[in-house]
Amino acid sequence: MKTYYNPEDLKKFGTIGELQKSMADKFFAYYSEVFAEGALTAREKSLIALAVAHALQCPYCIDAYTTDTLEKGCDEEQMMEAVHVAAAIRGGASLVHSTQMMSKIKEISM
Repeated sequence: MKTYYNPEDLKKFGTIGELQKSMADKFFAYYSEVFAEGALTAREKSLIALAVAHALQCPYCIDAYTTDTLEKGCDEEQMMEAVHVAAAIRGGASLVHSTQMMSKIKEISM
């Protein structure tokens, strides 16, 4: 089955600078610094990235950070727990916006 998502494209990520080298160079420098050891370990950052990848539903990022978290010593339970955190935040964000709907309902009903 043909889909828009081609797993082989992930390997091409480094070529994004072909059409705009200076911006790509800046992005990759920033990206590298973000994922360097700091207040958070590289392992913790990888778990965060995995969770965000699921929240954004980016198949390339999910592939990349599934591999990365495993390589950094995370286990399946930790990875799934991170995904559940993302799901809870995403669901909560949708639900908290219902307060806007409820306010509008009250405004119209008055």
